[in-house]
Amino acid sequence: MDMTANLPVAVIGAGPIGLAAAAHLVERGIRPVIFEQGARVGAALLEWGHVRVFSPWVYNIDAVARALLESSGWIAPNGGGLPTGGEIVRDYLEPFAALPEIAPNLKLGATITAVTRQGRDKVSNEGRKESPFVIRYEDAEGEHRVLAKAVIDASGTWSRPNPIGIDGLAVPGEREAATRIAYGIPDVVGRARGDYAAKRVLVIGGGHSAINVALALMELQDEAPGTKIFWALRHSSVEKLLGGGLNDQLPERGAFGLAAKKAMEDGRLNMLTAFSVDRIETEGNGLLVEATLAEKPFSLLVDRIVVATGFRPDLSFLGELRIALDPVVEAPPALASLIDPNFHSCGTVPPHGIDELTHPEPGFTIVGSKSYGRAPTFLMVTGYEQVRSVVADIAGDHDIAREVRLVLPETGVCSGAPLIGPEAAACCGGPAPDEVDACCVKDADAKAEGRSGCGCASVEAVDRRRPQPAVARAPHDIGVN
Repeated sequence: MDMTANLPVAVIGAGPIGLAAAAHLVERGIRPVIFEQGARVGAALLEWGHVRVFSPWVYNIDAVARALLESSGWIAPNGGGLPTGGEIVRDYLEPFAALPEIAPNLKLGATITAVTRQGRDKVSNEGRKESPFVIRYEDAEGEHRVLAKAVIDASGTWSRPNPIGIDGLAVPGEREAATRIAYGIPDVVGRARGDYAAKRVLVIGGGHSAINVALALMELQDEAPGTKIFWALRHSSVEKLLGGGLNDQLPERGAFGLAAKKAMEDGRLNMLTAFSVDRIETEGNGLLVEATLAEKPFSLLVDRIVVATGFRPDLSFLGELRIALDPVVEAPPALASLIDPNFHSCGTVPPHGIDELTHPEPGFTIVGSKSYGRAPTFLMVTGYEQVRSVVADIAGDHDIAREVRLVLPETGVCSGAPLIGPEAAACCGGPAPDEVDACCVKDADAKAEGRSGCGCASVEAVDRRRPQPAVARAPHDIGVN
């Protein structure tokens, strides 16, 4: 007799991916219990609620969640519109969380402290698979425990931003200067305006989050001309952060690349390439940044630092579960080989689901941006496909779980470090010739033939049991769960 049959499935995180998991569970008649550390659903999105994402509404709403909402009379936002993080919460996540199928099963202000098997620690084998999970959490009323038959961890990575150090560690003086350092995408034009207007600001990072901050600072600079912007990249080239430009079928992202390129040409951004911070010293009201620039000692006095160097997963509450993670990417090994930024410079990855997300602990999966570990290229719609597959497997629908029904926007964007050797030839044909305005060889060839760019094939309702071609994976909006 299955002692867990009547237990709920625990979902950790009430962002877009966690709530999509809840929607798929409800659709299959399985009760979810959803834990959210924040006081509201989508708490991580509200941290960057001022930021407009690159993908339109049509890609940001899970299909099953949409059906549940529409059955309640909800009217979807314009599918072509580009929402902010705050609008995603207000117009989608909060109405969904208020549904009668969801609201009674949602625990807000609940911090997960541990997940284990009832009566069994990590090394116990006998009866392990049949034992329910125990989710231990704390809220304003104290400590609690909930039993579950499966666990879907969609807690994201937002709470663990990468530090400044190029070696993955905080640099000397970073913690002491914490009140003058922001991580992620601060609202420099709005809530945090007073911290940045007419100040010297150093932005560290080479992705779209950094572009977002730099362009927002330029907007602030128009109103407060004393604002000085220094943009530091850890690598020696600015080309890979500029996006696919007009080739990008997520136009907002391509426009970001073009705007950043123009700002550089106009001299509004002080670019620092091949830059790494060695230490930070607090000097009066400023920060003295001691660094290495193009292999030479360099120092810079600034008022504020914005660190947009990505995020990493929080694994602290999973210590009693048997999880398998790639030693480099910190993603499940079968997925890590598909997303490792050392090799996937063009952001291509085959469709994936339960097979790539499975851990040695039966019934436990990590989904969303946390499933990608330290790899920076996660897209929200990819997470929706993940939870569809995972929930189908939990429900015993194993064949459906191993189909992938995925449609992604094509893109000419290449991400990750430039490759050399055999890997370069395998990824979009390698880097484009210097004299050609293209992101890679395939892109250059496409333009020579009169097309707008290479793009990559979308995949729709393909069967995972057959080998699949690579699918274009655009850099993630921010990494939401």
